[in-house]
Amino acid sequence: MAKSFNNLRVGKKFKLINFSETFEFEVIEIKANEDCLLKDLNSLDTYHLFDLIRYGKGEDFDLIDL
Repeated sequence: MAKSFNNLRVGKKFKLINFSETFEFEVIEIKANEDCLLKDLNSLDTYHLFDLIRYGKGEDFDLIDL
């Protein structure tokens, strides 16, 4: 079941599927402009949520709690 970005909470882990790419991440910080700083669970890299959805949302878009 798809979640809303409003349900993102610091310390929670999620899986995002968009344009057939899968990202598993933990929310590190929520910014004032509704962007979030995320930590990838596999590579431990950090990136922003807006970088993942920069090119829009695909038909397979899904956000799942882990």
